[in-house]
Amino acid sequence: GYAAEMDNPLMAHLIPSELQNKKDILFGNMEEIYHFHNRIFLRELENYVEYPEQVGRCFLDQMEDFQIYEKYCQNKPRSESLWRQFSDSIFFQECQRKLDHKLSLDSYLLKPVQRITKYQLLLKEMLKYSKNCEGAEDLQEALTSILGILKAVNDSMHQIAITGYDGNLNELGKLLMQGSFSVWTDHKKGHSKVKDLARFKPMQRHLFLHEKAVLFCKKREENGEGYEKAPSYSYKHSLNMAAVGITENVKGDAKKFEIWYNAREEVYIIQAPTPEVKATWVNEIRKVLT
Repeated sequence: GYAAEMDNPLMAHLIPSELQNKKDILFGNMEEIYHFHNRIFLRELENYVEYPEQVGRCFLDQMEDFQIYEKYCQNKPRSESLWRQFSDSIFFQECQRKLDHKLSLDSYLLKPVQRITKYQLLLKEMLKYSKNCEGAEDLQEALTSILGILKAVNDSMHQIAITGYDGNLNELGKLLMQGSFSVWTDHKKGHSKVKDLARFKPMQRHLFLHEKAVLFCKKREENGEGYEKAPSYSYKHSLNMAAVGITENVKGDAKKFEIWYNAREEVYIIQAPTPEVKATWVNEIRKVLT
């Protein structure tokens, strides 16, 4: 209703010039998502109408294709920013009037984001009623996979908000974890006064663990609307995982662990919000190191 009208010569005069040729940014890969559901996923689902408890298999067979949602979500901030600039343009108002929609376009652009989060709720609900039947294992596996995709989507939404990093983030390998921590530093080099100060006052840092490096960033909350309210992370420094070591337990605090660098030349004491978060991070780091 909107995308087709952007290509309609009769509507061209209503489209603001800065919006022309921006269809891909505004709609992301919505069409790809639509075709996946229309041609593939819906047809697969229809095979299970009589055997709902086995629907987990359907998800597992198509799990690869669900990655298209990650692409959509990564583009969402650019799309929102564009929409905000032109939301009150006559073109959009005219499309909405023609379609007789009560809601404006942005409500529909949010649908794929809502949909991917809804799948895990549906699968959880199905699992609840499928405890001992054939297909329960597939449902559980499908749920785990969808949660994995949601985590990847969430992580990548944070990653695209990193500012000030010189290199190419894609060269650091897969993003495994991201989260906020209190960090104390203790460097062998440097002024002893700095060392003493550093011991007591932690810095708040947002860490991004990639396969090849861990990035330390400072989180900045923005005060705008919608996407502009989302935080951004200004890059401070990174450690190459090839030269990192960890100490899993720090005396007197179940939430702390240490990351050290170049044979303890630099030591970072990191305090997680909970012991559970610490355990997950320590496990992931251990996997990278081994």
